[in-house]
Amino acid sequence: MTKIFADSSINPLSVAPMMDHTDRHFRYFLRQLTRHTLLYTEMITAQAILHGDRPKLLDFSPEEKPVALQLGGDNPQLLAECARIGQDWGYDEINLNVGCPSDRVQSGNFGACLMAQPDLVAQCVEAMQKAVGVPVTVKHRIGIDNQDSYEDLVHFVKIVANAGCQRFTVHARKAWLQGLSPKENRTIPPLRYEDVYQLKKDFPQLLIEINGGITQMEQIQRHLHHVDAVMIGRAAYENPYLFASVDRDIYKKNTGVPSRADIVTRMLPYVEERLRHGDRLNQITRHLLSLFNGQPRAKFWRRTLSDSRLLASSGPELLQKALQAQQSQDVLQPV
Repeated sequence: MTKIFADSSINPLSVAPMMDHTDRHFRYFLRQLTRHTLLYTEMITAQAILHGDRPKLLDFSPEEKPVALQLGGDNPQLLAECARIGQDWGYDEINLNVGCPSDRVQSGNFGACLMAQPDLVAQCVEAMQKAVGVPVTVKHRIGIDNQDSYEDLVHFVKIVANAGCQRFTVHARKAWLQGLSPKENRTIPPLRYEDVYQLKKDFPQLLIEINGGITQMEQIQRHLHHVDAVMIGRAAYENPYLFASVDRDIYKKNTGVPSRADIVTRMLPYVEERLRHGDRLNQITRHLLSLFNGQPRAKFWRRTLSDSRLLASSGPELLQKALQAQQSQDVLQPV
């Protein structure tokens, strides 16, 4: 039987931090499908927070909570300061990225390459924990390059856990730091779910979350037999309607499942508000393109929301027109 988490402090489901995807607009959109799933920001580097436009980087709507801030960096003192800023900004969790394999991230000595330096990761975690009262967590791979044995994984987790980290989100693929692109690193290294299951057996006191290749509700429920939580990555963007039933099926809330049309209607006030704040319509609508994936006439929805002429001359009503196009196949003219 799937675990029931309704009264538990463990959040059993989350949406992965994804660059150019999990910004505030996408998170607000997901909140129209699920109230309880833990959401993450895109990875934000410590240097960007310390020296960049903080409101642009960190602002979010209260409706997005619970929401976690993912940081990239390798300097314990700077990460601690950023964690403090994130807590003050209202984030519910601070997460350290130890999983991204991109060349840009490696050049800054953070992301997946930090798996080769567990002592440094432990120092970063310890410094951040001393700075904040919210949970400090780590997202990482099962290994990198030739440091990919289960023993290597245990070594990493043990050292970081001894520094106080209690929740580990484990992407069940290794990362090749040379020779594979970030996209290829999400698909080519084989999934090793059993390693993550064994990690939970060997560290029952820790909260172990599994990530990688999970696209269906049945898979989520199956993984929850073995670990504490499941993180969904690209499937959340490619098939967001997957989350329409999770409050009922995972969180055991007595709630209905919104229709796609309901979700469109719920987005209208938000779109109007954000346009008043100066955001562009396409910054929001680009995240909604996959809402009707797998449904009849989904191309009419996508086509309408992608039309540059309509985007340049429309407001929230464009979502309603796109819905009409999906339902009736009407050919729309610029408004």
